[in-house]
Amino acid sequence: MSNIIKMIYTIWQWTWGFLQTVVGGILYLKYLKAPHYIFYGSCVTVWSSKSSVSLGKFIFLTDDPFCFYEKEKETYSFEKFNEMLLVHEYAHTIQSLILGPLYLIVIGAPSLVWSFLPIFAKMREQGISYFDIYCEKWANKLGEKVTGKESIGNPKVKKMQ
Repeated sequence: MSNIIKMIYTIWQWTWGFLQTVVGGILYLKYLKAPHYIFYGSCVTVWSSKSSVSLGKFIFLTDDPFCFYEKEKETYSFEKFNEMLLVHEYAHTIQSLILGPLYLIVIGAPSLVWSFLPIFAKMREQGISYFDIYCEKWANKLGEKVTGKESIGNPKVKKMQ
């Protein structure tokens, strides 16, 4: 990614995607001591949460990408699965660029509800993938298109213990 594109990406996130980027920036400051790196212009923080989240130009990536996935432990290395998850999360930053102030309503809220509401968690225990909801499917396809790398796809979810 060229420096000019990275600069445009950053300016766009801090203007059109202002709200989610500010929230991401605050979270970034909270986890300042955690490992960080840059991925296609986004700032990635590796944290000890079981979930990953993207807020504007900031990605917070779980340090345990296998925490909910059974099949992938046998199929993918930690590094490969982690990269696929990162491609997915990066796509959410692109969704932020597209939707701007609507991102939190159109992507963030449905994703959060789908992720944490017990009725939906129970559905995933019965085999419905987290990535079946429109905003997550879109992120998988968008991430692959933008990066040219494989996204997380539609893994089978194991029952949480």
